Amino acid sequence: MKVRIPNNGGAGNMANMLKQAQKMQEDMAAMQAELEAREYEVSAGGGMATVKVNGKKELISLEVQPEIVDPDDIETLTDIIIAAVNQAMKQVDEVSQEEMSKITGQMNLPGMNGLF
Repeated sequence: MKVRIPNNGGAGNMANMLKQAQKMQEDMAAMQAELEAREYEVSAGGGMATVKVNGKKELISLEVQPEIVDPDDIETLTDIIIAAVNQAMKQVDEVSQEEMSKITGQMNLPGMNGLF
């Protein structure tokens, strides 16, 4: 059995696919830089603790209202701060994944979830 390959078919399509992949890679790099520069602010404990993180998941600031500071109950303060930080990190992940999916067209690219 002989296989017929169109004269223009293979090379043109491959070059087009490579251009599209390069464009997507450039768009993703630009979006990643933008996402890393974003800041996210989250409050917990009814506003008693507020954290701000950037898109790199670095803690930028932490504000604690004085009335929550009880030397006899450090555990509550710690729990509220942990809740705020965890929620901020979750928000970074959700926004990053949402923005990147706009570029990738909902493609599920293996290994990409941990990067953004």
